[in-house]
Amino acid sequence: MTLPVIAIVGRPNVGKSTLFNRLAGRRVAVVSDAPGTTRDRVSTDTYWRDYRFLLVDTGGFEPAPDQELTADVRSQMERAVDDADGLILVVDIKDGVNPTDLDVADLVRRYAKPTIVAANKADNVRSELLSTEFHGLGFGDPIPISAYHDTGTGDLLDTLFNKLDMEKNAEQDDDEIRIAIVGRPNVGKSALLNVIVGDERSIVSPVPGTTRDAIDTRVDWDNHHLLFIDTAGLRRRGKLEKGIEKYSVIRTLQAIERSHVVFLVLDTSELVTQQDTHIAGFINHARRASVIVINKWDLASFVDVTEENARKKIVQRFKFLPGTPVQLTSALTAAGIGELLRAAISAYDEFARSIPDNELKRVVLDAFAEHQPPSKGRLTPVFKGVRQVRTRPPTIRVQVANPELIHFSYRRYLENRLREHLGFDGSPLRLEFTAGK
Repeated sequence: MTLPVIAIVGRPNVGKSTLFNRLAGRRVAVVSDAPGTTRDRVSTDTYWRDYRFLLVDTGGFEPAPDQELTADVRSQMERAVDDADGLILVVDIKDGVNPTDLDVADLVRRYAKPTIVAANKADNVRSELLSTEFHGLGFGDPIPISAYHDTGTGDLLDTLFNKLDMEKNAEQDDDEIRIAIVGRPNVGKSALLNVIVGDERSIVSPVPGTTRDAIDTRVDWDNHHLLFIDTAGLRRRGKLEKGIEKYSVIRTLQAIERSHVVFLVLDTSELVTQQDTHIAGFINHARRASVIVINKWDLASFVDVTEENARKKIVQRFKFLPGTPVQLTSALTAAGIGELLRAAISAYDEFARSIPDNELKRVVLDAFAEHQPPSKGRLTPVFKGVRQVRTRPPTIRVQVANPELIHFSYRRYLENRLREHLGFDGSPLRLEFTAGK
């Protein structure tokens, strides 16, 4: 099913991201008083009544961009308008009609998309009356709203959906594999996403920190539905700027929590840094499947790195992510992209895998027979039973007498035996020890 796309547009600092978060029902876009906070398109699935749609936030429109990055922001906004089925043009009711509002309206009018004007910051009856000034933009009756106080937003969506003549479509597919792309700034995360999608979905710039929000993009590949979440680069804590970048880090951690599989992107010229292992720790803590991506592999010969040495170093530094596949890619040449997507799907399959009880019992019984857990006095952990209690992540509950005696080293031993016989490559494996009679 193709979701209708609703894009939010307007000049900087009129409250687009606040409205986006309000309609999304959660804090997705970074909100700040600083103009230009939203650079890329930010999107999310959301609902209103019985309608499901894709909501897209955009960067603030600048009529005459004088910097390359600002021009990229405008290009992204124009692409979002072109992709959209309907538009919400946000204006600031307290400022009145601004010359840039007229420029945005002229741009939007060229695309001939159903458009509603949201006269934002209408916090009282008196300010609501001022909305009539925006009739001159040429999109019918403006809808006075307050995104901050959540007033008028329902009327806004009802009016837009009436223009779109949308059909009810609130049933949600559950066959989507969510993949977060994380890593340090400037390792090529957005470039990697763009070559996967085949479209300049994220702004790619040599300036570290260009991507501030987590960005969702859907791709159908080899009969699989993939949702990619591009994220801002995670710097070391001591280098975090206050405000916007702090929220970007939170958004990256939320992206990891939302995902099934995480691409941890490394740079061939540096390979593994302390910050890379720090980010991997977040993935491990969230218990998500993972693929380690060595990007910019086209530079390997220039920095004197061999595949054998690279893989050896990664195994040594990421021991806490056992069995995680390592893929060599180049966003510049598109090398390794097919193998990377296959690795992601394989990691997800392991993440969602269910093992029959009899097979689990055989492996665990053999492990206990070969190496008994340590006893304490007369107390001994004795195996009583085992079963898998959930998937995503696979969680195995082992019933033993005196489970409090199971040391972390024995947990590690048993996990290694399970992986040796059952796989789970690229997936976390959670073990629970409970009392059994």
